[in-house]
Amino acid sequence: MDFSDRYVALGDSFTEGVGDPDPTRPNGVRGWADRVAEQLGRDDDSFGYANLAIRGRKLRQIMAEQVAAAVALQPTLVTLYAGANDIFRPKVDIDSLMEDYDAGLAALRASGAAVVLFTGFDARSSKVFGTMRGRTAIYNELVREIADKHGARLVDYWRFGEYHDWRMWDRDRMHMSVAGHINMANRVLDVLEHERLAPAEHGMAGGGSDAVGRTGTIAALRDNAQWMREHAVPWVVRRVKGTSSGDGLSPRYPELTRL
Repeated sequence: MDFSDRYVALGDSFTEGVGDPDPTRPNGVRGWADRVAEQLGRDDDSFGYANLAIRGRKLRQIMAEQVAAAVALQPTLVTLYAGANDIFRPKVDIDSLMEDYDAGLAALRASGAAVVLFTGFDARSSKVFGTMRGRTAIYNELVREIADKHGARLVDYWRFGEYHDWRMWDRDRMHMSVAGHINMANRVLDVLEHERLAPAEHGMAGGGSDAVGRTGTIAALRDNAQWMREHAVPWVVRRVKGTSSGDGLSPRYPELTRL
């Protein structure tokens, strides 16, 4: 399907590309959205791509900071994922949040852009993040309702069973690995009814440790201890202090560009 030549990606770390490192790119990451943009613009010299996503952003921040900026770019295609950083807070009013989400989507659709939304991942494989499974399910039902209301397309992340393979996740167990981003790019291209990435882009490169998937072994215990020290504790400390991993960062591609 042809979505013309202006694609704008909105969201948090998921869309910024955390977990898919590339020191040659802004903020040192690549990600599924860059890969989608490269594929969509492969044979179109006029194609432009902007990525306004910033890691750590919560839903209302994304609506306030990114929606109007996206509309100003006159997009023909927008992808939006917002809400994961809210779901993992101690307290959250999902119904109230989704009212703002609905308003933001209405503004995007009023611009004439086609919009692609995402459900949240079913983290049942994680003893830590699986505790938020009920919240995510409620969020997903509201996303589906809003997508239907506004005629948006949906990437149903909740139903992607391949992400229960730990190789699809970075070592922080919070963000997709290179393989996870490649797979997500193809999932988005499928929803757009567009040709997938070339076979050379496939594979399970750069995933998390296999020890994560094993229990009762020395390797798993050591891996868990390292994860707690390097990733879980800093994540908790940031929330206690009210800081974000995205503090001080700017959007990777604030204006339309060709990768």
